[in-house]
Amino acid sequence: MLKKYHSIFLSISRILFMLLGATLASIGLELFLIPNNIIDGGITGISIISSYITKLPLGMFIFLFNIPFLIIGYKHIGKTFTLSTLFSVISLSVMVSMLKPVSAITNDTLLASIFGGIIVGLGVGLVIKNGGSTDGTEIVAIILDKRTGFSVGEIVMFMNIFILSSAGLIFGWDRAMYSLVTYFIAFKVIDIVVEGLDESKSVIIISDNYKEITDAVLVKLGRGATLLEGKGAYSKSPTNVLYMIISRLEIARLKSIVTEIDEQALISIGSVDVYGKSFKKKTIH
Repeated sequence: MLKKYHSIFLSISRILFMLLGATLASIGLELFLIPNNIIDGGITGISIISSYITKLPLGMFIFLFNIPFLIIGYKHIGKTFTLSTLFSVISLSVMVSMLKPVSAITNDTLLASIFGGIIVGLGVGLVIKNGGSTDGTEIVAIILDKRTGFSVGEIVMFMNIFILSSAGLIFGWDRAMYSLVTYFIAFKVIDIVVEGLDESKSVIIISDNYKEITDAVLVKLGRGATLLEGKGAYSKSPTNVLYMIISRLEIARLKSIVTEIDEQALISIGSVDVYGKSFKKKTIH
């Protein structure tokens, strides 16, 4: 019974966060970007251009342009993601329509592009983090990723460069450049919201001074490490490898600690998803 209530609670919280995300994205669009002729990427960007040309409601275009992608997504990606995206798209469409009569917060183009990008990024990030999406181009990118040699991020980037370039023909090239600034700001904010500031990093350190490094990392950084035994592929001589997981904010400190002990140490850092409580508690492995 408790599991059932917990599942219901999680579902409701996801819906509320997606609604909040769509609302924030709408605020960024209607109160910052659109009044200053700055566009976002993806379907939203195409919808802004279409609304500007035809004078028809933006919310209508956002909904209609996303429908074909939702149908494709339902067939190729799955029911849950498609329904979550449908809810997010409808929420975004309704909210931009409700906020249309509200006056712009600023007419300073640079401020609008920066703060609009931040707010849109926060909103879209919340939606993505809770299993939805506000843009059908992401669905296409996921499908093409499986059939081409390009990643999802690269495909979305190509699409958005084309869309943002189109803004130069409609609003002028200065607005296209501001739109590009907005896109990159929103992209980074989405990354922070989805991954978090303390995004986990896996670290591999190869050094003859592995004992000193292990002790220093434990004392100065509060992180433990796993010692792996290896062998050089060329020299065939035994070597010891330190493996540890740290947060993104600890990278600079770790590099400093290691190089103070061994300037010749090899440090390899990569992103990793971590599950379990031991990492957060900084226990020794």
